Amino acid sequence: MTKSRKKKAPVTSEVISARKTSAKSSIIGGSSSSSSSTPQSSRTVIRKFHVLLKRKAQLEKKKACPETSAALDELDKEVEELGGLAAYQRMSSIGQGEDRGGGSEKVFIGWLREMEMHKREGSTTKLRLLEVGALKHDNYASCSSWIDCEPIDLRSRHPAIREQDFLRILDDETLHQRERWDAISLSLVVNFVADARDRGRMLCIAYDMLKADGLLFLALPLPCVSNSRYMTLEHLEHLMLSIGFAKLRERWKVGGKMAYWLFRKCTLPSRSQERAIVGFEKKKVLREGGQRNNFSILLD
Repeated sequence: MTKSRKKKAPVTSEVISARKTSAKSSIIGGSSSSSSSTPQSSRTVIRKFHVLLKRKAQLEKKKACPETSAALDELDKEVEELGGLAAYQRMSSIGQGEDRGGGSEKVFIGWLREMEMHKREGSTTKLRLLEVGALKHDNYASCSSWIDCEPIDLRSRHPAIREQDFLRILDDETLHQRERWDAISLSLVVNFVADARDRGRMLCIAYDMLKADGLLFLALPLPCVSNSRYMTLEHLEHLMLSIGFAKLRERWKVGGKMAYWLFRKCTLPSRSQERAIVGFEKKKVLREGGQRNNFSILLD
C-alpha cells in the first residue's frame, strides 16, 4: 500500500497560524513570553512583513492612479491583518529573548569592552549611544555606568523609547543631531527598510550624526550578504568605506542566521566623488543562480 504524503502548507497558511498564536497572547499590550510563538512562526510573520513592505515601496514609486491606490489599500489591509507594526515588533522582540540567545546588543557590548570603552565607568562623560529600532528600553541597562543610551523607534513600545523616524531625524530642526553621538546601533533596521536607496540614506545619516571617530554597529540577517544577487560581504565593506566607514570588527558563521559588524567613522577628502568612482548607484549582479534574494543597498 502506497503511503500518502503529507501536503506542505503554503506560506500564507503559516502566517495565519502565526497570527492565531499571537492573538492568544494578545499582541497589543499582551504577554511577550516566548512560549506564545515558535521561532518558525516568528520568522514567517517577519518575512511576510518584509515582502509586503517591499511591494508597497514599489507601488508608491508609480504614478498615482485608481489601480495603484487600490493596490496600496489592499497591501495596507494585509499588513493590518498580520497585526500591524505591533506584530512585527513583538515577533522581533521574542527573537531577542534570553531563551533564544539574547539580542545583538550582547555582541556590541562585548566589542566595546574589548576596546576598553567600559573604562569610562566613573568618568563624567559616558559613551553616548543612539539605538535605532529599539524594541526594548533596557537593552543597555547593565552598562548604564558607562553608556548613556537613547533608544528610538518608528513606534514606541515603552515611554522610555522615543518615537522617531530615523530617515527624517535630520529634517527636524528641534533635534539637531549632527556629529552628536559617540556610537549608533543599526541592528536589524537597514533590512527592514523596503527601498534600497533609503537603506543607503540611513547609513549616510548615521555617518553625519556620529562624532569624528564615532562607532557604527550594524547587524543584518546573514542571507542579506551571503545569498543576495546584489550584495556580498566584500561589496558591503567597499560600500561602507565609500560612505566613510572603516571596518573594525566582523562576526558571522557559515550556516548562521546573523552577521555583525563594527565600523569607525573616518574622514574622506570627498565622499561624493568617492561614491561616483566605486559606483554604488545601480544594482549589479554579483551572484548568479536561482534561490537568491534581492537585498541591496544603493547610494545617491
